[in-house]
Amino acid sequence: MGVTERKEREKTEMRQLILDAALKMFLEVGYAKTSIRNIADSIEYSPGTIYLYYKDKDELLYGVQHQAYAKLLEVFQKKAKDKNPAKRLREICQAYIEFGLKNPGLYDLMFIIRSPMNVDETIHKTNGGNCLGYLSQCVAECIEQKLIKFEDAKSSTLQVWSLAHGLVSLDIRCRLRVMIQDENAVYEMLGATMNNYLDMVINK
Repeated sequence: MGVTERKEREKTEMRQLILDAALKMFLEVGYAKTSIRNIADSIEYSPGTIYLYYKDKDELLYGVQHQAYAKLLEVFQKKAKDKNPAKRLREICQAYIEFGLKNPGLYDLMFIIRSPMNVDETIHKTNGGNCLGYLSQCVAECIEQKLIKFEDAKSSTLQVWSLAHGLVSLDIRCRLRVMIQDENAVYEMLGATMNNYLDMVINK
């Protein structure tokens, strides 16, 4: 391995080390209470080192989110593969709910925390785009094959996503306890609710 390749590998490794430390702190103490100095101290580097790779904490958040969306996409690709798009849509929704319930802190960083506005606009538009694309492509196939009672793919995708997101968010923010006292029953209840909705919109 040449000098240039080794330096690039070292940069990549350092960026990942910083991201891992940032994610750990975001999850443990919260994004608002985490500082660049905290992150630097946790990996025994100076804050100046962090700034060589990320301009501020907000950019670190987007880096963490980017990796989280990649993880969610892997879940979709693994668990939602049915050739029938209507069945695949159900798999996507169930995988999404399961991911959110298993990773509440990460889900909060991905979808609930208010997004900082001082990051390049292209990041706002592209972060998570592959996950949304996986869902929207499936919805579009359902419409094309007349498997679903929708005609517009964009609004339909938003409708499906909004319900799944709402269900997960209610649980993460502990708003379901008024209805579901048994925490072990949450996933089953949310899955059944999602399936009831899909039963109404999927053509028999």
